Amino acid sequence: MIPLGFTSVIALAFIIERGLALRWSKVIPGRLEDALADVHSQEDIPRVKQLASAQPSVLSRLLLVACENSRWPRAENAQAIEIRARHEMVNLERGLVVLEIVVGIAPLLGLVGTIHGLITLFSGLSQSGIGENAQFAGGIAEALNATLTGLIIAIPSLTAWSYYNKKAERFAVELERLCDEFLRRLYRSK
Repeated sequence: MIPLGFTSVIALAFIIERGLALRWSKVIPGRLEDALADVHSQEDIPRVKQLASAQPSVLSRLLLVACENSRWPRAENAQAIEIRARHEMVNLERGLVVLEIVVGIAPLLGLVGTIHGLITLFSGLSQSGIGENAQFAGGIAEALNATLTGLIIAIPSLTAWSYYNKKAERFAVELERLCDEFLRRLYRSK
């Protein structure tokens, strides 16, 4: 049960941390998104830089790359944004692998606990014999608690992992759309 307790603490910590990190306002601030609609040419770059610097987020870091490379040809600027976007996506998905591991390991730890409990129960019975059915049933119930605990840890971890994975994918699509739209507006006059 000690490894299961440790696993549950790790899972809970990563569920909370990813929940805080993957908020819409942390990745794509609405104010910055709205400001992109007002970009019409290269003259708007200083305003975008100012807003992006004032609101640190994934979108702001991508826009700063686009602004810094605005003198480059559009294709090269887009490639620079893509490289930075891959880096940002790795950061967004950070910790999800830990949840994925918890999903796999928690039920296995529970099963190990159950087997250990049953071995202990049966070895005790081999020495003392079957005295009381209540003692035997209590021993089996105690052994099965480990499996139940493992599943109780794995199910919310699987739910969180799946939810955060899909959320990161949605962010990737939205960030790609916003950056592409920004580049189209930025290079419209060229």
